[in-house]
Amino acid sequence: MTTPTMETARDTGTIQLAAGDGWLPVCDRALLTPGRGVAALLPDGRQVALFMDRAGRAYAIDNRDPFTGAYVLSRGLVGSDGGRPFVASPLLKQRFDLATGVCLDDDEVTVPVFEVRAD
Repeated sequence: MTTPTMETARDTGTIQLAAGDGWLPVCDRALLTPGRGVAALLPDGRQVALFMDRAGRAYAIDNRDPFTGAYVLSRGLVGSDGGRPFVASPLLKQRFDLATGVCLDDDEVTVPVFEVRAD
């Protein structure tokens, strides 16, 4: 897995995910509010959780909580730990680094991350 890159989003535009040899439009940037997540369904049936931090950087991780199997990470609490943005699962509160997908509470557990850009 490669470390995803991210670009700072503008007030308008489209959030896109890297998909094969191109970019897949996922949602309007205006749908993202700093500190809150949005879930999106990808064409292959996977769910992705999209987030925007207060600096306008967009992040995308898998929406499935690996501890419970529930698709809820987009509804988690967003925060930072040592400057690392994370989302805490709304169920059992494990925190996942939004840039790497690593669980900050159990480094043996990760969630997939997606390369993101704002058009």
